[in-house]
Amino acid sequence: MKYIALFRGINVGGKNRVPMKELQKCFLDAGFTGVQTYINSGNVLFEAKKESDEKVLQEDCQNIIQTSFGFSVSVAIISIQILSQALRQVPKWWGKDPQEKHNALFTILPVTADEIMSEIGEVNSEVEKVYCFENIIFWSSSIRHYSKTKFSKIVGTKSYQKVTIRNANTTKKLCLLGTQ
Repeated sequence: MKYIALFRGINVGGKNRVPMKELQKCFLDAGFTGVQTYINSGNVLFEAKKESDEKVLQEDCQNIIQTSFGFSVSVAIISIQILSQALRQVPKWWGKDPQEKHNALFTILPVTADEIMSEIGEVNSEVEKVYCFENIIFWSSSIRHYSKTKFSKIVGTKSYQKVTIRNANTTKKLCLLGTQ
């Protein structure tokens, strides 16, 4: 089964440096197959020999970073199957308008999208749109009104520590790579 590991906080602001070629090799050495990385922000596509529990894969991936690079980071694991299904069902407003910011927030187990939405509270429907699918929160806002959104204020909160965020282009590209 194909999965994506979405590491939180790798190669951001010069911290937690992880060369993608080395990360790819670490995944191969750990017994995963079909391993490829995408851009420098810690996205790893891989195959597990059999369908695995995402919590077990999460722990395996966190151990790879700790053992190989000497620091710990959080990681969200999602199957290509679930991401593909989510992108087929996401509302038409997500990822389309270039005058808007479009992000996907992937929750880090054991946290759920419902818990994150509860922590964030009622969104301002006049300036932002939100759709949840499984443990992915799809969010959009006009760039002009971004500072008025609940999701712009997530940085530095407890909720922010429980998600890893990718923009629409990266999210769609990861799904495309995983289905090829």
